[in-house]
Amino acid sequence: MKAAILILFVAFAHISFAQDTIVVRKDSRLETLTAKQASTNKLAGKMTSNGLYRGFRLQVLNTRSREQAFQVKTELLRRFPEEKTYLLYQSPYFKVRIGNFLERADAEEFRQMVMKQYPQGVFVIDDAIEYRPGAATSEETEPDSQ
Repeated sequence: MKAAILILFVAFAHISFAQDTIVVRKDSRLETLTAKQASTNKLAGKMTSNGLYRGFRLQVLNTRSREQAFQVKTELLRRFPEEKTYLLYQSPYFKVRIGNFLERADAEEFRQMVMKQYPQGVFVIDDAIEYRPGAATSEETEPDSQ
């Protein structure tokens, strides 16, 4: 009995070594899944400990006058309603900032538009920004309704 099992084992081992080609069938959805995970990892690398992302904002004003800061913030809200504005107080200065940009190039592009209204100096600064990854990616992945 042991000899028969040994002979069968050797025969199957010999047959399995005779097969020198392996065919791997890759699921077509694997590339899509890999690209999606890579973009998620890229965004996760920019996330800070408090749930915000590392990005850029435009600093439009740095003043000691609270009234002037509120006036500029109101003007920015009126002229650029699609962008969020921020009023920060870092003693003794009030700072007015606008926008949430992941890339510096996007901030520079928006800076050119803001500079037309505020030529005294608009600066791109590094800041923790509010960003919702689902909002941008859901628009890109929705199929066309035709």
